[in-house]
Amino acid sequence: MSIAELSKDNFEQMVTEHGFVIIDYWAPWCGPCRSFAPVFEKVAEDFPEILFAKINTEEEQEIATKLNIRSIPTVVILRDQVVIYNQPGALTEPALREIVQKAVALDMDDVRKQIKGQ
Repeated sequence: MSIAELSKDNFEQMVTEHGFVIIDYWAPWCGPCRSFAPVFEKVAEDFPEILFAKINTEEEQEIATKLNIRSIPTVVILRDQVVIYNQPGALTEPALREIVQKAVALDMDDVRKQIKGQ
């Protein structure tokens, strides 16, 4: 599966249609972002059931602000429209793979109960 490009025009639709979305917030001028891109793409190949997407923070500042993105690269994972991971910094392939596997294994019913209890 290819990496989707998200914008303010398609963000809500894509997040709603795909229950599991992993987003790379990046910018063309960001060296760590460019270094992280191949890692993101390689891990995406191994999880075709998950929507992997990129958001160019230079072009889509509104979306970056909405999720409080202050540093790039930042990886955000949404399941059932709930942010379950939001962390800045370029990840190694093993680290990203481990985070994705933990996100896959997460019991979303339990997460919703925890959110409701807060």
